[in-house]
Amino acid sequence: MLFICRGDEMLKWLIISVLCVVLLAGCAASPNPNVDMAGADGKEPAGFWLGLWHGFIVFIAFIVSLFKPSVGIYETYNTGNGYNLGFVFGIIISHGGGAGILFRGGKNKE
Repeated sequence: MLFICRGDEMLKWLIISVLCVVLLAGCAASPNPNVDMAGADGKEPAGFWLGLWHGFIVFIAFIVSLFKPSVGIYETYNTGNGYNLGFVFGIIISHGGGAGILFRGGKNKE
């Protein structure tokens, strides 16, 4: 069956489609030019373990960053994939990792 739109409906779907494409394009990742570079203070770039710690404290750091612009939730001077993996693991581990779904699903609460 062929889906046929009137002029108004076609315009509405065109606008929605364009907005979705623009929204998705805005979420595209860009390269980090600071990967494997030492920070401004000359220290080594952040690795897996510091990424793990930053993942644990991400929500606290976010709240602090709202009031203090010099605080960020993500270290841009990092080792790349190692830091990113630690950051994501830190977020997952500190917030239950989705294990609560496994334990809630098997019991009936009747």
